[in-house]
Amino acid sequence: MSQGGQPEPSPPSPCLGICLMDPATRMCRGCLRTIDEIRRWYEASAAEKRAILGRLAVRRLATNAKP
Repeated sequence: MSQGGQPEPSPPSPCLGICLMDPATRMCRGCLRTIDEIRRWYEASAAEKRAILGRLAVRRLATNAKP
């Protein structure tokens, strides 16, 4: 809940519509989520979704840092 007692707004899905699982990383090549993260997204709380988005941000940085 937010400070005003209202439920926290749910972050939007990071799905880019490029649903292709990479067999080496076991992550979607579009959004970088794992199958488990994709499956859990729809039932996850707003806080859990923010945690997933945080992990995705770290993955994106790691992916972009590679030569």
